[in-house]
Amino acid sequence: MIHLHDICYLRLGCRDLDEMVGFATSILGLELRERTDTHAYLRGDDSAYNLCYIQDMEGYDVCAFEVKELSELDKAEKELAEHGIQTTRGTEAECVERKVEAMLAFSDPNDNKVELVYRPHLTGVPYFPSRNAGITEFGHFGLHTREGERDLRFWTEVMSARVSDMIGTGALLRIDEVHHKIALFPSDQDGIQHVNFQVSSVDDVMRAWYFLKEKNVPIVFGPGRHPTSTAIFLYFMGPDKRVYEYSSGVKRITDEENYTPRQFERKPTSFCLWGAKPNPDFL
Repeated sequence: MIHLHDICYLRLGCRDLDEMVGFATSILGLELRERTDTHAYLRGDDSAYNLCYIQDMEGYDVCAFEVKELSELDKAEKELAEHGIQTTRGTEAECVERKVEAMLAFSDPNDNKVELVYRPHLTGVPYFPSRNAGITEFGHFGLHTREGERDLRFWTEVMSARVSDMIGTGALLRIDEVHHKIALFPSDQDGIQHVNFQVSSVDDVMRAWYFLKEKNVPIVFGPGRHPTSTAIFLYFMGPDKRVYEYSSGVKRITDEENYTPRQFERKPTSFCLWGAKPNPDFL
């Protein structure tokens, strides 16, 4: 089994890099760390970056996970081959571009592009927000899944994720104590379904709600509170038609041995304790 240490970054293709940098800084509240003609690196914590937007690469989504030891890339290469999954080692130039020491790339059974990376770079410089949104860290992301049972088996039996809760055939998966770092969303697509950043408190969520309404940013779900993770949340739509989320208060699962995943029905009440209903852009 491939041990995932933590989520690392997302590489997101876009039509208009200037537009996405403007959104990520003035609306989302990320810090722009580096910009080239084709790439923009942004962050909400002390990582070198959390999101990398890439010009003229619409439809290109990559999620990355950190592994603790270089040898784990060799083990992953062999194990994925046993499952019929082709892998590619990152070249020196590709590793430099991603700001990591080593990298292994492949696609999961749903054609979601995945990278396993060794020693992602930190900066030693505190995150300096472009807007005080209260962001504390890159929290999690959602992945599209066309076949829930197939993809759940892959992420739990091959990639070492554990089920925290199910909503219908969708799965909330943890790789550490945090309730979920990966959310599998049933759909007919591939790629990233939503991008989450954790904020300090419910006050940050509510301030964001008023701020986003004032800026005419489409809100697609919330404010609300998830009955699964207990997090208070707000989802909104970026100009790239991806869903972004602020959340605060996510549950941690510390008693790994005795925890039993719960099965929630696929209804709005399973997504929000307070009665907020997601619109079709979220689902």
